[in-house]
Amino acid sequence: MRVDWYGQAAFRLSGRDGAVFIDPFGDVSPLAARGIQFDYPPLEGVEADLLLVTHEHLDHNGVETVGGDPPILRSTAGRLESPLGEVIAIASEHDEAAGTERGPNTIFVFTLDGVRIAHFGDFGQRSLRDEQADAIGQVDLLLLPVGDGPTIGAEHAAAIVDRLAPKWVVPMPYRTHRIGFLEPADAFLEKMPHVERPSETGFDTDALARSDHPYAVVPAIP
Repeated sequence: MRVDWYGQAAFRLSGRDGAVFIDPFGDVSPLAARGIQFDYPPLEGVEADLLLVTHEHLDHNGVETVGGDPPILRSTAGRLESPLGEVIAIASEHDEAAGTERGPNTIFVFTLDGVRIAHFGDFGQRSLRDEQADAIGQVDLLLLPVGDGPTIGAEHAAAIVDRLAPKWVVPMPYRTHRIGFLEPADAFLEKMPHVERPSETGFDTDALARSDHPYAVVPAIP
């Protein structure tokens, strides 16, 4: 399976079964108007068979940027059918105040090409609740926020990795030269026993190392 990172929480996962795009960003000019730097390249020429939106913030819900007329699952919860099989959408919050500060957030869990994936969107809770962890179950690839601020930071992210024990974890969103907010991924990566840094913005899971402990995989910055 191929994993391509476009910046922030935007990923395209593709394989024999099809392609899934998660949390595309569209017009982010309102951020600049507020003095917030967001310089990831615009999404152009991307298509998918399924589009997932974890929450309705403009750097996550630019559905108009993804071609192929994919069905969209957005800001929801439940066990949902899709062209690529069942998608588990797990209700969570964007903050530590039961969603009253930044609203709801969806954790999406699905399988593509035999790889079980969980994308945490802008998860902001202090920790996973037991029922959330049970609904997620065992995952191979974890796409997890680590940048603090409006999401969890290094300590809470590392605790989730310890609890779910994935094969691989990809940190997202975090401070890079493209954005002027959040914290860098360094503090989180220092807590990981293994770190792999592909030279490109994407990678193939077949090429990743495996061990008894999770590997942090850090693609190049788009």
